[in-house]
Amino acid sequence: MRADRLVAILLMLQRRDVVTAAEVAEELEISVRTARRDLESLAMAGVPVYPQRGRGGGWRLLGGGRLDLSGLTAGEARSLFVLVGGRPEVGPEVRSALRKLVRALPEPLREGAEAAAGSVVVDPVGWDRHRGEPRRPDRLDDLEAAVIDGECLHLGYRARSGEVTERVVHPLGLAAKGRNWYLVAGTATGLRTFRADRVERAERTGEPVVRPDGFDLSEAWARIVSDVDQLRTPLEALGTAVPEALPYLRMVLGRRVEVIGDEAAGSDPDGSGPESATPSNGSVRIRIRAANVRALGNDLAGFGSWVRIEEPRELRELLGDIGAELCSLYGRSGAATEESSQDLQES
Repeated sequence: MRADRLVAILLMLQRRDVVTAAEVAEELEISVRTARRDLESLAMAGVPVYPQRGRGGGWRLLGGGRLDLSGLTAGEARSLFVLVGGRPEVGPEVRSALRKLVRALPEPLREGAEAAAGSVVVDPVGWDRHRGEPRRPDRLDDLEAAVIDGECLHLGYRARSGEVTERVVHPLGLAAKGRNWYLVAGTATGLRTFRADRVERAERTGEPVVRPDGFDLSEAWARIVSDVDQLRTPLEALGTAVPEALPYLRMVLGRRVEVIGDEAAGSDPDGSGPESATPSNGSVRIRIRAANVRALGNDLAGFGSWVRIEEPRELRELLGDIGAELCSLYGRSGAATEESSQDLQES
C-alpha cells in the first residue's frame, strides 16, 4: 500500500472512534476494495487495527488509539514506522505526518519508532528490472530488531558457493530490492551487504553498534547499487534517441538507460553514419550501460533510426552488421530470391 494512504488512514482512526471502508474510500478517493485491503494490511503489519462486525461496526484502533496513540506497544510502533519509513514514494507531507506521530507516542516508544523509521530502505526494482514484493526470510525479524536496537550481531553467513563463514557485524540498516532483503552492516573490512536469506545464524553480542559519522541508509544504499551496477554493466554507450523511444527503451533496459541532456542530436562523430529518418532537433542524448557489446546490440537492433549510437565504435559496427544481415534476409533482394525459389519449386 502507498505510505501516504497508510498515514492518512491512521490519522482518520485517531480522529474518529470507528471508520468504515466506505468512509476511507470516499475521503482518500479510492475504491472500497482498496480501502479494505489497506486496512487489512495495517492489521497484518502489526498495527493494532481491528474490524468490529455488525451494525455500527467498522475499523478501530485497539484501546481507543486516541491522539497520544498510547495503545501502541513497542513492537507495534516499530512495525508501523518500518512499514512507512523506507517506502520510496514517501514525500515531505508524509514525513511531516510521521514526525507528528512520533511526538504523539508515549515517551518510552519514541526512540524505537524514530530508529525504525530510518532502519529500512525499499528499492522496488530488482537487479534485473523485475518488480515484486520482497519475500521475508526466516532471520529478517532478528536482523531488523538488531538494527533498531543498535546491537552487534555474530553472523553465520552462507556464501554463493555454499560455504558458511562466521563474523561479527555492526548492523546499520536493511534494504529491500526487488524480491530480496539485504543487511547493510559495518565490518572489519568496511561497509558490506549480506543477503538476508543467506543468513544462517544471527546472535546478539551485547556490544553497541558503531555507526560511521554522518551515515545515511538511503545514501549508502544508492552508492552500493551504483557500485554493483558498475560491476554488472561495465560497458557505457552514448548516443541519441527520439522522445517516442524512451518508454520502450526503459521497458527493455530499465535504469540502465539515462537521459543526460535534452540538446538536439548532432551528427555522428566520424560522419560515417547514415542520416536519421527523424528530425535531429527532437532527439535527446542518452547514456546506456550494458554487460557487453553483443548484449546491447541485440537489445537495440529493433529500435532502428529511433536510436543513434555515437560510441563505442564496436557497438556501431555490430549494429551495422545486424542491419546488413536483416536486409539480406528480409530486404528486397532477399524477398526476390525467396520468390524466385518458390517459382522454381512450383514449376
